Amino acid sequence: MTTSLLPTLFGQPQGQHMAYVRGNVRLEDLAEMLAAMANASGGMIVIGINPRNLRPEGVVDVDQMNRMVLDAAALCAPTLVIPMPLLIEHASVMVVVVNVPRGLPNVYSVNGRYLQRRDSEDMPLEPDALRSLFVERGGMTWERLAHNDALIPDLDPAKITGYVHKVGAVAEENAIDFLLKRGCMHQQDHLIRPTNAGVLLFANDIERFFPQAEITLVQYAGTTMSDEFMREDIHDTLVEAVRRAELWLGQHMKRGSIMQGLERKDWTQFPLAVVREVLVNAVAHRDYLIRGEGVRITLYTDRLECHSPGRLPGHMTIENIADQRFSRNESIVQVMADFGLIERLGYGINRMFIQMEAAGLLPPTFAETDGGFLVTLYNNIESDQPASDSNDQWRRMGLNDRQISAIGVVNERHRITNGEMQEMHDSVSTETLRRDLADLVERGIFLRIGDKRGAYYILK
Repeated sequence: MTTSLLPTLFGQPQGQHMAYVRGNVRLEDLAEMLAAMANASGGMIVIGINPRNLRPEGVVDVDQMNRMVLDAAALCAPTLVIPMPLLIEHASVMVVVVNVPRGLPNVYSVNGRYLQRRDSEDMPLEPDALRSLFVERGGMTWERLAHNDALIPDLDPAKITGYVHKVGAVAEENAIDFLLKRGCMHQQDHLIRPTNAGVLLFANDIERFFPQAEITLVQYAGTTMSDEFMREDIHDTLVEAVRRAELWLGQHMKRGSIMQGLERKDWTQFPLAVVREVLVNAVAHRDYLIRGEGVRITLYTDRLECHSPGRLPGHMTIENIADQRFSRNESIVQVMADFGLIERLGYGINRMFIQMEAAGLLPPTFAETDGGFLVTLYNNIESDQPASDSNDQWRRMGLNDRQISAIGVVNERHRITNGEMQEMHDSVSTETLRRDLADLVERGIFLRIGDKRGAYYILK
């Protein structure tokens, strides 16, 4: 959110998805408001605003307010995992914006009270409505349960240190306490142990605890499976596994460049941002209770297929996947969001459609399989690279057909020689063809490499 949006934000009345509170709000009151929004469909709380006239009053101690928001979320049962509060300055006044994501998998209470946001009020849930909500969302999620065999020494201190440093001072003050508030630790009496999410994200030896937490990457040379392929199996904690898989896919996708006017435009087989979204979603939202199978990503010349174990969670369907939200693993999603790998705003699917269309590719497809969920990205089957500008554009620049054909050869083969030009146009004199190539060099389109017989031309 940018400061330019604040006047509009403050002008919105309180409602089911918007609340304003003063900077001296009580911890319990804030916790109840957070739980009520989480039990509804999420929303936003702006702290440091007079709710009567929507005028900013500010917050006195920003760090203290950040700690208060996390403490209020921890008062919820189970602990509510939310993004870090957003600090915004408006008219020299500091306010704090708290986002409560929609599509959360749990039902939350504060001091035994179950509330739900309705219009601008936090109302107690009636018994029938509470039962329905428990049926819809289920009980405590698997990722938040303490792992039976893992202890704190089984986690990698360097990974924990790197994580809290990424979040900032509020997390660095007490790393274990922050991991408790992120659902990565579980405390019973005085014993603190890693949760399943904590092990998946920070374990020393992930394969020991979760052999199914692997990513298998395969590239085939054509459009079908064959004996010719490249493969990589990644066993690592989730954030590191995503980074390694993203690097591998970036290295193995087809890529190149085309000329648009006098400028070179690089392209990849699929938009890199879309590939990352597919990869991160597969890792963050898969069902880790399914053993014996990991995330599989298969790269063909015409498509990319990503299969993740587990069907769509909650009320999600193929039909509403672009509009609805439901996080099977909210702690994992939030930690990945803290690392900047994913957003909890839920716009990822929509962005995939937009970016694929901008690249001139078909929209992604989604399908539920017997044991999981399949996402497919399609490349242009007719060509492994985007279509170049029309020949009319080159003609408008004064290029002749021989020069245009030379550009086409370099786009495809990345170079051309005088001899190849002569083979293409055997009825044209050698001197004329030499002048054609020299003109392309003078225009800044071609670059000549080497001298005399060994010379060749590439795109500049």
